[in-house]
Amino acid sequence: MQVTINHQTHHLTAPFPVHLQELLHRCVPELKAKGIAVALNNQVIPRPQWEQTAVPTQADILIITATQGG
Repeated sequence: MQVTINHQTHHLTAPFPVHLQELLHRCVPELKAKGIAVALNNQVIPRPQWEQTAVPTQADILIITATQGG
């Protein structure tokens, strides 16, 4: 399985992640859940849906971190 997270390709071996939450935990373990938004194939996925959202191979995931300032 291959996915792209923030323009970086990740090649995953079996067992493959079942849902978005598992994939994020596996590929970006240092990721903090607060203050971020996640888009899967250009569609923002609300945090409550991460555990139900399947991730297809060749998925493009973008993680956006909120920052302060203006």
